[in-house]
Parts: sequence; structure tokens; C-alpha cells
Amino acid sequence: MITNNAVGKIIVIVAPSGTGKSTLIDRLKKEISDLKWSVSFTTRPIRTGETDGVNYFYIDKEKFETMIAKNEFVEWAQVHSNYYGTSKQFVANGIAKGDYLLFDLDVQGADAIKNHFANQAQIIFITPPSIEELEKRLRGRGTESEETIQLRVSNAKHELTRRDDYDFCVLNDDVDRAYITLKKIVLKIMGRVT
Repeated sequence: MITNNAVGKIIVIVAPSGTGKSTLIDRLKKEISDLKWSVSFTTRPIRTGETDGVNYFYIDKEKFETMIAKNEFVEWAQVHSNYYGTSKQFVANGIAKGDYLLFDLDVQGADAIKNHFANQAQIIFITPPSIEELEKRLRGRGTESEETIQLRVSNAKHELTRRDDYDFCVLNDDVDRAYITLKKIVLKIMGRVT
């Protein structure tokens, strides 16, 4: 648990796929320069244009599994054949330095962060106007199979039942309006507005 003299905060954005979360996060990162992106660990290979320690900390499977065994992650998951996880130490160090760490997590990751860091973590849930609109957005991407779309819609229905479990909820029925609301919340968390 984090001590009372910690001055930073954890800001977690959570939303079903297709809600516009990535667009909103990208705008936050561009406009609020002192938000620090939380860098996770992964076993997936580094891609062209990525930098170790900026996009991810790239480690091998053996090292990742050692970290799991030592309980060094706040949350971790295996996606396909790769591991992804958030280091407790990385987050604790950031908070102790006074950083405002920005996370993009699923509901399980958000719950794990909240359970470990309590009120040092503020969770913002982004909700679509409806499941129908969410499905329309997913189809509009033109990048996913019908099976993937149906899986994402099914997952979204479950995730939407959790929207009132978090600190804030932002409706994304219009991306500009949603961004204004989200930015105000983030600035409030950072102590910049009342």
C-alpha cells in the first residue's frame, strides 16, 4: 500500500472496445504534457518504431514468469502467446515522485489497480451511447471479422454493467464533447481545477 506522503496519482481510462478510448487518450497525452504514460512489461517482440522503456519494457518469458512468481505485478495477463503486466514498483516509484500516471486498462486491470493503490487510483469509465452504436463503430472500422465483432459486443455488454463501479463515467456520444468532459475530470484529479 502507498504511504500518505505520496503525491502522485494514477489515472485509469477503461472502456469497451470501440468506445473511442484510444482517440481520447491520444488527445489527453498531446494536451496535458505532464501526464506520464504508464509503461508496462511485455514478452512480445519490439516492433519497428518502438523504444524499450517508452512503449513497453521488453523482456523474455522466463523473466516475466519470475516476476509473476515474485508477485511484482499489480496486474498481468496473457494475450495470445504474449504476457503483459504493470509493475508495482514502477507505479509506486511514479507516485512517490509526484507523477500523474495514465493507464489504458480493461476492467480486470482497473480493479487490480484500485484494489492495490486504493484512492491513489482514479478510474474513469468511457461509455458508448448504446450497444447498437458501439457495434456500428466496430463495423465501421472494417478491420475485424464478424466473429471478432460479436465477441467484442458480448464483452462490451458485460463491461457496461460495471460503469457505475468506478470514480467517474464519461458518455462518448460526441468525441469532442466527451473529450472536454474527460479533460476536466483529469485536470481535477491533478488538482488543477475545482
